[in-house]
Amino acid sequence: MNQSQINLDLIRETYLENSKLVKRRLIICAGTGCVANGSLKIFKEFQKQFDENNLHHLIDLKFEEDKKEGILISGSGCQGFCQMGPLVTVEPDQIMYVKVTIENVKRIVDETLLGNRVVEELLYIDPTNGKKCKGTEEIPFYKRQNRFVLQKCGRINPEDIDEYISLGGYDAARKAYKEMSAKDICDEITFSGLRGRGGGGFPTGRKWEITRVENGEKKFVICNGDEGDPGAFMDRSIMEGNPHSVIEGMMIAAKAIGANEGYIYVRTEYPLAVKRLRIAVAQAEKMGLLGENIFESGLSFKINVMEGAGAFVCGEETAMIASIMGERGMPNPKPPFPSQSGLFGKPTIINNVETLSTVSLIISLGAKYFIDLGTKKSPGTKTFALTGHVANTGLIEVPFGTTLREIVYNIGGGVTYEDGSISNEGFKSVQIGGPSGGCLTEEHLDMPLDFDSLTGIGAMVGSGGLVVMNKQTCMVKMAQFFMQFTQNESCGKCVLCREGTKQMLSLLNDISEGRGTLETIELLEDLAGAVKKGSLCGLGKTAPNPVLSMLTYFREEYNAHVIQQRCPAKQCKALLTPSIDEEKCKGCGVCIKKCPTGAITGNKKEPHVINESLCIKCMACMEACRLNAVVVGA
Repeated sequence: MNQSQINLDLIRETYLENSKLVKRRLIICAGTGCVANGSLKIFKEFQKQFDENNLHHLIDLKFEEDKKEGILISGSGCQGFCQMGPLVTVEPDQIMYVKVTIENVKRIVDETLLGNRVVEELLYIDPTNGKKCKGTEEIPFYKRQNRFVLQKCGRINPEDIDEYISLGGYDAARKAYKEMSAKDICDEITFSGLRGRGGGGFPTGRKWEITRVENGEKKFVICNGDEGDPGAFMDRSIMEGNPHSVIEGMMIAAKAIGANEGYIYVRTEYPLAVKRLRIAVAQAEKMGLLGENIFESGLSFKINVMEGAGAFVCGEETAMIASIMGERGMPNPKPPFPSQSGLFGKPTIINNVETLSTVSLIISLGAKYFIDLGTKKSPGTKTFALTGHVANTGLIEVPFGTTLREIVYNIGGGVTYEDGSISNEGFKSVQIGGPSGGCLTEEHLDMPLDFDSLTGIGAMVGSGGLVVMNKQTCMVKMAQFFMQFTQNESCGKCVLCREGTKQMLSLLNDISEGRGTLETIELLEDLAGAVKKGSLCGLGKTAPNPVLSMLTYFREEYNAHVIQQRCPAKQCKALLTPSIDEEKCKGCGVCIKKCPTGAITGNKKEPHVINESLCIKCMACMEACRLNAVVVGA
């Protein structure tokens, strides 16, 4: 056993030995969502309560003085159940408290830590049966997942490398550097069937092998952490909650292709992820896991953490490479591919965060274990950011092949409405894959989700955003939202993307504002096809996907907008006709004063009337009426 092995194993043994002194552990979610809701203040309040009650507490297991039993209090990355944050978990009691506030801290200390009682009011209540759930083993949101990549996220302290090592961290990297050749690694990843989790689904092992056989003394590994899809936060949560898994995956990738330098390109809007990644890299360097002669293999590898340029297009491979080199983030035509001529003209592989975090698990557990988790052509699991009109928003992970019904109704808890009600009948659609993806409807609820099945219906897994929409959602408005996003984010290099997305947005505006005709819809489709075919990079090629997908499944809704001048979901302001409810109207005259065109008439204390020929549908009357007497019909 060499010195590097002794050090890694000794760290694990020391940590596990010290952990015997932990009587209880409080894990406070310190992911971005819970931090925004005050979890760091809750952390400090616990420390204050411990001091006032003379409870010895630890913030890590590095002892410089006499060892003493105590309560370990630590922050974690995102625990996933964002709808219920801030979250506080008590171990080994297996208690999860939800929506915790500073005012709840003293009670948790008094009743749980001192009195060994559960604070019933802070437990999650299953809305389907009213049952109080003590912990993750009982909460349906967690029970129905398979947290493979996310297993350590929300459980470990992301700023403590010793804890990561204590749970087997960097064993896979050691195995790769000490026991496997570069080809062995590529073969194992290829056999596992791992496909890129960043959107394209390209086989990871094949990408590595292509780069491995390229000649060159200098090669690069790039981790794509430039997650820009609206409603997506999967990579963010991994970088914040388990940054060492990203580093370990990059180390294995570097050995596989013969690289000695890597970059983690992180979206600049992710300051917490940047901070924790830099801490993790510094810890790995100090320990000798990064740098020269890794595991006495004679190989070296260094990692640079770089903040992105704030542009969605920089998530595209060639645009990201340009950005790292200090150039404007704009895509370049392929070939040459990055594997041939990438960063600084050297062979380069680019994988996203989730893909790299999966690699060490495959090397540790074996490709067969990974294959058994998913489907034949889409093995493994996938993380999704579940948002929109769903009861349990948050970060989830399920095996490929899981149905949309399982995600929306069982894990997500059902479809919600603006009044807070939950319905099992209100589902309209899910936008999957963000602005590059497509929509899934009721007919797809029982379709297994995987790369090939989604591609077959004009959608894509994408990075993993799932936006749930209820029946009050206007599909023209949704298409506008995604088209506005891609139009804003177009780098402007391609005429078809730059001008085409602008014109598509203009046509959608015409439809929602009552100026559209059937010819408008036809032109929108033709233009979408041209943008899709003629754009240079993935942004432009996939920008029309939401529009085309919504036209496929909701054409009648689009037709209603242009033929009947009617918005079935009652969301397009220009197509709504206001009227006054005679039973509610008290004749106060407020709406008459607010109407800019004099369209409202009526005597005092008598129901008023709106003249539709004069009404410009500005809705000033609706905003002014305190009795909710002004209503809209479609």
